[in-house]
Amino acid sequence: MIPESTPESVYWRYTEIQRSIYDWTLFIMPESINTEEHVIATYLIETKPEVDILNWAFSISIEQTTGTWVPVPEETPEVRQKYAGKIIGIYEIPHYEFELPAGLKSRSYVINIAFPWVNFGAQIPMLLSTVIGNISMMGRLKLLDLHFPHSFVQGFKGPKFGIAGIRKLLDIPERPLLNNMIKPCTGFPPEVGAKLFYEVAAGGGDIIKDDELLADPSFCPLEKRVKMYMEAERRAYEEKGERTLYTVNITDSANKVLDNAKRAIDAGANALMLNYLTAGISTLQALAEDPEINVPILAHLDFAGVLYESPFSGVSSTLVLGKLPRLAGADIVVYPNPHGKFPFLRDRYLQIALTLRAPFYEMRTVFPMPGGGVHQGAVPLLVKELGTDCIIGAGGAIHGHPTGPKAGARSFRQAIDAVMAGIPLEQAAQEHPELQSAVQTWGIAGSNVST
Repeated sequence: MIPESTPESVYWRYTEIQRSIYDWTLFIMPESINTEEHVIATYLIETKPEVDILNWAFSISIEQTTGTWVPVPEETPEVRQKYAGKIIGIYEIPHYEFELPAGLKSRSYVINIAFPWVNFGAQIPMLLSTVIGNISMMGRLKLLDLHFPHSFVQGFKGPKFGIAGIRKLLDIPERPLLNNMIKPCTGFPPEVGAKLFYEVAAGGGDIIKDDELLADPSFCPLEKRVKMYMEAERRAYEEKGERTLYTVNITDSANKVLDNAKRAIDAGANALMLNYLTAGISTLQALAEDPEINVPILAHLDFAGVLYESPFSGVSSTLVLGKLPRLAGADIVVYPNPHGKFPFLRDRYLQIALTLRAPFYEMRTVFPMPGGGVHQGAVPLLVKELGTDCIIGAGGAIHGHPTGPKAGARSFRQAIDAVMAGIPLEQAAQEHPELQSAVQTWGIAGSNVST
């Protein structure tokens, strides 16, 4: 039965729907959507050839908003009209028109669904529950992107520092920054870590981070480690005249992260690091938006592959490692590069950098930090591809340098200086023994020439 209060226009559509197998009210021209009231999700979907894609898209829009697999009494036409997801685009790739090829085994589609964001508000957990919740278990379905209206993004504060703020803190206006991950990853006392910290900082490291596997273990407790590392930072500063940020890993249960952050800052930490996907993206947001946290935050990528690696399901890397951590307030995001030890497409690595640095309403830009097997010979290629607004993330190539971590850091700075001066790395290596040793050991990325 249709309620007596149902407007005539809605009643007409509803009665027409009864004569069809589809709820046509949920198929909307994109021009008719109020974009300020909707978050628009873009999906890649692969189905069997016989699947009715209109019905499939309809089932997604309903499953993630007002309904379930069977009609329920209170899901009225009015409720659907206001709160259901609206299908605003279905595009088949390739776009068959008059027949399907013989033997076709699957069909692929890009589908756009507009979700009223009044359903979940300006927050990330319920956003993700809506756009890739239950449907993440529906087979070959991948969330490619989310278009956020200005009205939604205004509910987030974003990065406190971003690229410009970190450059100001370090007084480095132009060149790429050098970050080091202390190696070994874990298993050492703070005295050993402080010694390594000093060597890298004195050699020219701009930022030094804990490994993602070291947070607050009994053999290297957080507060003691911070105090000893920051004393090493002071000594290195007196020697080289440059500051070094220490991004201390505060990853823990959600109810402990903020306390860890404050303990670290009270102990002298000038930056923080969070494994934001295991701790939770909303934990990163809470940290970034806390008025008492006034240091940059580095967001580490571990666990990201679980979400993005399948080409057919999950969430795209540009969302996981780009738009979402930026929205949540990261100042630096670590992610893979195609020239290192983790398999990663060059296209995606460049798209993530664009997502972190391109205009995004009033939100500050974020430093991309490609890491994972980066060595001195990769610096020219990374800077050629990403420009100077990036952070070179190096671990083993600093601590594994043939003449030690100070020389390892120094050789990276020599490589960066050469790139900034337009000097080929082979030529710069002839003038700097530290760089020469690194190039002889690991070569030059993108080149068959080794010195």
